[in-house]
Amino acid sequence: MPANLPPEYFEADKRYREAKTTEEKISSLEILYGTIPKHKGTDKLRADIRRRIARLKDEAQAHKHAGRHESAFHIEREGAGQAVLAGPPNTGKSSLLAALTHARPEVADYPFTTWTPVPGMMPVHDIQVQLVDTPALSREHVEHALFDLIRNADLLLAVVDLSRSPSEQVQEMSGILSGHRIIPLPLKAAGTEDIHSVYLPTLVVANKNDDATTDPNAQAFSATLGDAWPVLPLSAATGRNLDRFRLRVYDALGIVRVYSKPPGKKPEMESPFVLKKGGTVSDFAAKVHHDFLEKLHSARIWGSGVRDGQLVGRDHVLCDGDVVELKL
Repeated sequence: MPANLPPEYFEADKRYREAKTTEEKISSLEILYGTIPKHKGTDKLRADIRRRIARLKDEAQAHKHAGRHESAFHIEREGAGQAVLAGPPNTGKSSLLAALTHARPEVADYPFTTWTPVPGMMPVHDIQVQLVDTPALSREHVEHALFDLIRNADLLLAVVDLSRSPSEQVQEMSGILSGHRIIPLPLKAAGTEDIHSVYLPTLVVANKNDDATTDPNAQAFSATLGDAWPVLPLSAATGRNLDRFRLRVYDALGIVRVYSKPPGKKPEMESPFVLKKGGTVSDFAAKVHHDFLEKLHSARIWGSGVRDGQLVGRDHVLCDGDVVELKL
């Protein structure tokens, strides 16, 4: 059943988004709650607002006792890399996180369901990548801490709704982000930075490519952006292209997996070390143990571009899947 929200709801919602203090937000949410008609179609929305009010009251109480508290937008980095899902309202970011990880964000058909970042771990190959769902990007409401989170990520996943003007959504996102000195960067041009802005590697994710009937929309969208911007059409609802998504995120992070082989033993193939592409034997040694780098003499390598067990020096560049036995 649709929510059929009255105009008063959206006016109250605007006041909430403009609130600066926790007390103002609580008061605004309580007014917002009172504008929602009571019927089956609004049950989830009303429950969501009650949870927000309770959470804000808990935060306010904790702040009084502790004097300070850590921002909800501070997400501790985990795994082989951090990729942030960002986009306009109702593009399906939360559904995508739920489909790819064990996280259970709030998913609903009304806008601005996500109010604070929600992390989840996505398995790909034999490592884990951290995905972070974020509040919707909107000019009407700006959480400055959100842009700090995006700025410090390894990869931006710009999520758009393929069914409603995706090119306009990309343009809107780019404008909002560039206004905060974050420049979504085509992956093929990654590495260009200046002292004023952060140029963030970006993959455009075109959600709601549910079946073959939506492929023409996906093709037209990709053609509009051109070769410079990588676009991946997928569907969080049907699971279409989610495996491709995992591999594209892995490639976009620019990392390699390297496996350790203790002398005289079999390689440890379950828990690889993760290095940036271009990482050397010296970089790997430092990852294994901080003392190993100083003691490192050479290494034996099994993998790409070498003979099995070939002896190499400290500056040898490692490839994805290499097995390394350090010689100290």
